[in-house]
Amino acid sequence: MLLVIDVGNTNTVLGVFARAAEASAESGGEIESPRYERLVANWRVATSRTSTVDEYGVLFRNLFSMAGLESKGIHGIVISSVVPPLDPVLRQVCERYFNLRPLYIEPGVKTGMPVHYDNPAEVGADRIVNAVAAFEKYSGPCVIVDFGTATTFDCVSAKGEYLGGVICPGIGISADALFERTARLPRVEIRKPARVIGSNTVGSLQSGLYYGYLGLVDGILELLLAEMGPETRVLATGGLGPMIGTGSKYIKHVDDFLTLEGLRIIWERNASPKAASKPSSPAPPKSAHSKPKNGDGAAATPGARRSTR
Repeated sequence: MLLVIDVGNTNTVLGVFARAAEASAESGGEIESPRYERLVANWRVATSRTSTVDEYGVLFRNLFSMAGLESKGIHGIVISSVVPPLDPVLRQVCERYFNLRPLYIEPGVKTGMPVHYDNPAEVGADRIVNAVAAFEKYSGPCVIVDFGTATTFDCVSAKGEYLGGVICPGIGISADALFERTARLPRVEIRKPARVIGSNTVGSLQSGLYYGYLGLVDGILELLLAEMGPETRVLATGGLGPMIGTGSKYIKHVDDFLTLEGLRIIWERNASPKAASKPSSPAPPKSAHSKPKNGDGAAATPGARRSTR
């Protein structure tokens, strides 16, 4: 199995992929596919910057136990992180509890996607992972809206090139700022209200947060589609993707597991031929000091992991 981990500022999402069975033309039966295409378990937990290696190890073991999975069944680990202080912690977790060296999305890692950014080092690893998965699954041109701590809009050309995008505060950040700067407004659950006109303070707040943010999302998408063309596909992912995405007039697909799929795809592109044919540890990533080239399909540099997610 393959363990994929996406470390965000607020939440960390984990997934376990298993090899899928495929028909054998020779025997008429089924054989195990060399690709990890079947998502057998996934979890979303709070990102803790203070947890120790052993605390994270116990958490992972407990999650595996509840899902009926064995940690010894993991033969590869790939991580996308926007929280650099946690990188050495998770690396030790992988080595101590899984006896594996994880593959981090960093310089030297083959993504297969040229990055047309003025400075590729500024692009968050999570944004590249989403773009790779979106182009692989939905082709291009496309726009990916990731509803995380920040909301990001990432644009991919018809040729599979990362063009850039838009970053704005997430709806949670907007709500926190409103509650912290007002004395009499209560903190409310962010959800779609039954009607636009609120008949009380809670309803009015929920209406403003939901429809106000929906207007921001659709307004930006309208401008992006005018630049990229009407044939552009728009999809959403992230924790609040289902709530906001289903209300948008431009978002046509909500893919909860897009980032996990992207991590799987990039791991397979970097695995050695031996790793592609039978379980083994992924090839070690190249030095973090290798210089990325614009358009070579390499991931963004460590500075990219400071992206807001």
